[in-house]
Amino acid sequence: MAVRAAAAGFGAVFGFAISWGQFTDPDRIREMLLLEDPYLYLMMATAVLVGLVGTRLLRRFRARALLTGNLIAWDVTRPGARHVAGAAIFGLGWSVADSCPAPIAAQLTQGVGWSVFTVAGVGLGVLAYLVWQERRADRALPAAA
Repeated sequence: MAVRAAAAGFGAVFGFAISWGQFTDPDRIREMLLLEDPYLYLMMATAVLVGLVGTRLLRRFRARALLTGNLIAWDVTRPGARHVAGAAIFGLGWSVADSCPAPIAAQLTQGVGWSVFTVAGVGLGVLAYLVWQERRADRALPAAA
């Protein structure tokens, strides 16, 4: 229960931060994607740098997660075709909707009505992927037998 409460708390802080940082503003996102304004790129680069340095330090000092006690570690794998395809689909959706999943959730909590349609699009995309995966698995079963 403590993990869920902590996750909800961190989610609320994250939602506040992206709202305050203007990541929920479609005009800001559009200007970023058109390379007219570096503001959001600089914000993201700062977050990546802080996360990179922080996680490296935590791993170096063999730190443990506060809530679960697990050792902070990760595996390194080379990106595959699925990663490139996923990134392309994500980027396409981002450019069409002028948003990505986290800002959409923040827009909903801000009461931005049209974000309901964006959430519906994300939901349909996830559902389509799951159906595709299920059909793919169903086709693989007879071949394996």
